[in-house]
Amino acid sequence: MRNPSRRNFIGGVAALAGTASNLACDRRKSSWRFFSLNEARTVEAICGRIVPEDQDAGAIQAGVVHFIDTQLTGFYKPLQKTYRLGIAAIDQTSVRSAGKKFADLSPDSQIALLEHIQKDADLKPFFNLLVDHCMQGFYGDPRHGGNRDRVSWKMLGVPYPPVRGRLRYDFTDPSKGEKPWL
Repeated sequence: MRNPSRRNFIGGVAALAGTASNLACDRRKSSWRFFSLNEARTVEAICGRIVPEDQDAGAIQAGVVHFIDTQLTGFYKPLQKTYRLGIAAIDQTSVRSAGKKFADLSPDSQIALLEHIQKDADLKPFFNLLVDHCMQGFYGDPRHGGNRDRVSWKMLGVPYPPVRGRLRYDFTDPSKGEKPWL
């Protein structure tokens, strides 16, 4: 048995680490932690209909899908199977009824399909879960991955940082002659 030198050992470890790193990069060509590219497109399209953009930013601009994706590798990890099956079921329903995946439908067709899903006993629980997570990502603290640039807080006029039980803020508008509640 040959005793490898330290230099050969370190070189071998470095080569192995480089190979493992290349394999990981090849397997993962997107910024998504949990979602595949197609799943992310579907969830983004759904969230874009739940909180659409108008004069204010919507769910897409707030990064809600990134919030959900991040949470599915952490706190929401027990819901991974539910998301995989739910997203697939919505796309299958879309293909059966409209001939295209959900993300490829027109906005009006997406809304019509979501209205159908809300009445479907099998898909409604997943859709309700997705609505809840969409709202959490849109209105929650940006440190959790959603509400990018505090868009929902700006829309609501909530100052940064928000009330977290430690500080009191004066939400009155002195220009309207309102008196502080403090």
